[in-house]
Amino acid sequence: MKKNIEETLVDVAWPYWECEGEIARRYYQDATEDDHAFYLRAQLWKELHPVDGFFNGLHRELKELVDRFPEIDKSIDRHEYHFLLTQLTEEFNHYVMLADILEHVMGRPIAAEDTVQLQEEKKLGDLRRSYVNDELTRAAVGFTEGGGARLFREGAKLSGSTVNDMTAKAMNIIYEDEKDHYAEQAKICVNLINTEKELTRMKDAIKDISAQRVAMRAEMFPGAMTDAEIKTFIAANARS
Repeated sequence: MKKNIEETLVDVAWPYWECEGEIARRYYQDATEDDHAFYLRAQLWKELHPVDGFFNGLHRELKELVDRFPEIDKSIDRHEYHFLLTQLTEEFNHYVMLADILEHVMGRPIAAEDTVQLQEEKKLGDLRRSYVNDELTRAAVGFTEGGGARLFREGAKLSGSTVNDMTAKAMNIIYEDEKDHYAEQAKICVNLINTEKELTRMKDAIKDISAQRVAMRAEMFPGAMTDAEIKTFIAANARS
């Protein structure tokens, strides 16, 4: 029963995850260095503010983790602390690698104003915040984080130029770090679902957040897919 629920949740998110990947794949096909710079500026903002509305940004998360250090093996298990610490170092490494690519395409050191929160990303953050005060839908936010790592899967396939080679190297590392995150979060979701009503609420939240993630990617990778193409792609990739 529990395994079936996990598969059901993945099925709900699947077409949206694949659409995120398809948007990136099409964008990369003929992307100029200016095109790389555009999406990287937005992705770097996301790396510094992971899961806006769920986490609190790397700076604040790191400060809170430092403050909790004296509580190891008291109020916080050492394994949990290590997991949180690893998450933070992974996220910052993702920022470092992608920032190196942005510096390459811009031909200068990056500045704070080079990272930008696009409008659809802001909407995504607002949507997540509307869900995080409820334990069940908060788990849906965690489950949808990263969009199944489809962007990084596609970026890891690039080759043929310096920027593509740099992107492939960075995104392969990020993909390996994040490809199993949804499965870890799915277990949390499954443990919270005990009724059909709760399953429906979870599925609705996953669909809602995932659809906004696609809108976020479409803005980040402009011109890759039209709204009509996105709608058709999602319908064609739906899993029953």
